Amino acid sequence: MKTIDELIADGVGGKRVFVRADLNVPLDGATITDDGRIRAVQPTIAKLAQNGAKVIVASHLGRPKGAPDPAFSLAPAAARLSELLGRDVAFASDTVGDSARATVAALGDGEVAVLENLRFNPGETSKDDAERGAFADRLAELADLYVGDGFGAVHRKHASVYDLPARLPHAAGDLIATEVAVLKRLTEDVARPYAVVLGGAKVSDKLGVIDHLLERADRILVGGGMAYTFLAAQGHEVGISLLQKDQIPAVQEYLERAAAKGVEFVLPVDVLVSADFPDLKTKAPAHPQTVAADAIPADQEGLDIGPRTRELYASKLADAATIFWNGPMGVFEHPDYAGGTQAVAQGLLDSSAFTVVGGGDSAAAVRQLGFDENAFGHISTGGGASLEYLEGKTLPGLAALED
Repeated sequence: MKTIDELIADGVGGKRVFVRADLNVPLDGATITDDGRIRAVQPTIAKLAQNGAKVIVASHLGRPKGAPDPAFSLAPAAARLSELLGRDVAFASDTVGDSARATVAALGDGEVAVLENLRFNPGETSKDDAERGAFADRLAELADLYVGDGFGAVHRKHASVYDLPARLPHAAGDLIATEVAVLKRLTEDVARPYAVVLGGAKVSDKLGVIDHLLERADRILVGGGMAYTFLAAQGHEVGISLLQKDQIPAVQEYLERAAAKGVEFVLPVDVLVSADFPDLKTKAPAHPQTVAADAIPADQEGLDIGPRTRELYASKLADAATIFWNGPMGVFEHPDYAGGTQAVAQGLLDSSAFTVVGGGDSAAAVRQLGFDENAFGHISTGGGASLEYLEGKTLPGLAALED
């Protein structure tokens, strides 16, 4: 995989460099609520601009239906990028149309432009190779070189991620290089004990990574909504908690495999429950109660791991040499149910391990709960991409960057 430094050494001055970034940031109207992904790619963009490239930044945001939708405009991201770079950033109001062509044509050496949301064009996400390729052809007309640095999208076989690199000389940006190096530390020659913390809503989203990690991890700690399917698989009442009944046989199999392999599977011993899901906008008091994990009332919903579980999980992380965490332990957006996620984050910091926060809601929780991002070994920009890498899957966007 060619690096951006090698690309720069070959000369990028005066050349149009297409940077596939991941500017898929959460918005409240036009306000960015977490700019982590923009900050993560900013160094690559700055490096190219400082070496005289005409930088064309492109990304998706959200899931528009292949047509322009103001709710998913990248204009706020372009404005934030301008602030971070400390220079004007031009903005094209389309992807490959008149505005994009004129905006790129007007770029001087060292200047930066952002194209509108790539998913406003149906060719970006099309399952049809010809339609996707045709869009990639039009994108390729805008540039001389390609830099892939949108790690959060490399697991997608999309035009700007997979097809475009084949049409231009290409290299991996610094963010992707860092992400891949970190993930190799989680899969190759891992420092042990290796502890994995998995949370989030659906166990089905994590089965692939659990399957792969059973061959690699020393202990797996489970929280969040997915924990209740594990508790149900052990025969416990889970009330009205999140439950994927169809996944119970698979979960039972994994628990049996873990026991046979000597992998420690750690499940909650107590949980915070309530009959009413909390109001996440007003943050009205939720008045939860703590119950044993095997004694959840039939009319209650588990919404966070309890205090004894927090202490248990902290003890299981204390002696680890490597920790990977993906997924919150509860409804961390509400202060009454943020304690479990906060305890896990603190457990990572209190250990002497190489710690990796696997993007998505976990990264958002770290920021929302006020932790110092630099205190962790690495905070990934791609939750789904990280998980698929750890599952052993070939990621289209990484494969496309291979020489």
